[in-house]
Amino acid sequence: MTRRVFISYQHEDQMKAKGFNLMRYNEKLDLRFTGRHLLDPVKSNDDAYISRKIREQITNTSATVVLIGDKTHQSDWVPKEVAWSLGKNPPNGIVGIRLSDDVKLPQELIDCGAEILDWFKPEDVREFGDAIERAASTTRRLINVIPNTSSSCSR
Repeated sequence: MTRRVFISYQHEDQMKAKGFNLMRYNEKLDLRFTGRHLLDPVKSNDDAYISRKIREQITNTSATVVLIGDKTHQSDWVPKEVAWSLGKNPPNGIVGIRLSDDVKLPQELIDCGAEILDWFKPEDVREFGDAIERAASTTRRLINVIPNTSSSCSR
């Protein structure tokens, strides 16, 4: 199944986000998704406008992949993107991908119990597609079993 995936990242990790989006074309990876993202920054300083553009991209997605770089835990936008992903109906499953082994995890990913994989481990890269599917599927099942799960997260 091809999932629609929102890609969340700190601006300094923009090239990694573009690389992640291109991974779906790698025939050696079982990673099928349609990327929804703002890989090219919104040309505005208006937070309300930027928020609206991000939420438009999150609409109709089933999973959010958070790329975790050196400064992601300090981002003002990543926590909002996670909250918007979890707050929609049905909520998105959340997957975190650490870009290096010494990054600090954003508290939001810890709080919601998101599955965390490592970009720098080939065995994890081969799991990206399965992790996205697990996150999206688990969230869909939970929403049918537990009412008002919009603030929870899949694992």
